[in-house]
Amino acid sequence: MERVTFIHFCTQKTAVASVEHGDSNIEHIYIDLQEVNGLVNSYITHKKIASIVKSSYFFVCFDIDCNIELVQFAARRFVDVAKATASPIVYSNYYVRNGDINTPYNTINYQFGSVREGFNFGALMLFNTAHYKNIISQNYIDNSCNYAATYAVRLFMCAQGGKNLPFRIDEYLYSATYNNSEENNQFNYQKAEEAIKQKEYEQVFTTYLHHINAFLPPCDIETPTEGTFPCEASVIIPVKNRVQTIGDAIESVITQETNFNYNIIIVDNHSTDGTTKIVQQYAKQYYNVVHIIPEDKRLGIGGCWNLAVFDKQCGRFAVQLDSDDVYSTSHTLQHIVDKFYSTKAAMVIGTYKLTNFDLNTIPPGIIAHKEWTATNGHNNALRINGLGAPRAYNTNLYRYLGGMVNCSYGEDYMMGLRISRQYKIERIYETLYFCRRWQNNSDAQLTLDKQNQHDHYKDMLRTVELHARIALNADKKS
Repeated sequence: MERVTFIHFCTQKTAVASVEHGDSNIEHIYIDLQEVNGLVNSYITHKKIASIVKSSYFFVCFDIDCNIELVQFAARRFVDVAKATASPIVYSNYYVRNGDINTPYNTINYQFGSVREGFNFGALMLFNTAHYKNIISQNYIDNSCNYAATYAVRLFMCAQGGKNLPFRIDEYLYSATYNNSEENNQFNYQKAEEAIKQKEYEQVFTTYLHHINAFLPPCDIETPTEGTFPCEASVIIPVKNRVQTIGDAIESVITQETNFNYNIIIVDNHSTDGTTKIVQQYAKQYYNVVHIIPEDKRLGIGGCWNLAVFDKQCGRFAVQLDSDDVYSTSHTLQHIVDKFYSTKAAMVIGTYKLTNFDLNTIPPGIIAHKEWTATNGHNNALRINGLGAPRAYNTNLYRYLGGMVNCSYGEDYMMGLRISRQYKIERIYETLYFCRRWQNNSDAQLTLDKQNQHDHYKDMLRTVELHARIALNADKKS
């Protein structure tokens, strides 16, 4: 095997025990964290790596609290695959080691739309040195970048590589031992200390969108609200087997105080636990509670939404309420509809608070998505994992665009991306919605396989959307 470099970050030069396991031709280079101000994902760090690596390929783990132990001949396997695929970056499945226990951990395939900064490459990446140094030399990364330089390197290496995206080896090639216990969850970006990092990530991503011709200027097109509708707003509640929560959800809607007529369209997706009986009782008691049971038993949440919004009983605006959740104020509907009229937006998104089943606040509390800006929110939406809640749509536009995809995860994100491509989205930064987390909730305690499935699907949605935006810009130029 040709010589390959392994970059280590450390506070002092210490031996790396048994890292090779059969691959003796590895050169270990140690970078003192003090030399890079403790910032392993900074421009300074990447500039230093580019200056010291002489081999054709190099390994690096950017988690300073992680120890890596390669399995037998793993380095050779990485390099062989990198050569065969001409990929700029190669990564693999791995084991998470805790004492003597090695637990298999699967990564997912990289797609054109895998543009989240948190994409999980695992703990170890192999870089093609020539590709890497080319990116560093072309000044794609601002020299003041302290947190997002690794993200920038990855994005621009992918852009430079053309069809040769990072390649995943579907094999377990190393063990990773993590020495910290900090939990990484979907809301970490909401932390106050993350704001500076998030701004850097957005700047890098925006530059990348310009580079691949997927950047879109802000849209100020007003979405018409004309037309004849049976009511001004419809609250859409898809539900299946939520006997414990559906009553609370309905009650939070029928107590809304508005200066317009509204209804509730509940799409009962063949519940078997008593949910149907509860909905039937409300439909008998309240004239504006509409109970729909689909004929098609293949519908996901998106399909249930489409059934409701394309129904003749749907109002001018279609407003989200999940069957686990409740509106936090009796003025939620009024606030949303007023926003539609004052801004002529195609979509309005509010702010929600995370609670437990008893509606007590749980961390991180209020989710406002304040990273959104009127000038760049529609571009940055491709980088983040969701747009917020409650979500509401101009019904005419929803129907014109053909509705959501028929699935039960990411259907709302797809619709938000599609709308933001050509239409205006407005936000409300007051809490309008309580989002419950409890044991039967669809977001509770996802398995690794399910989380990987979700991440892979949203990356696919981003892939489609990126291609659509590139095509849109090409059409504008022609």
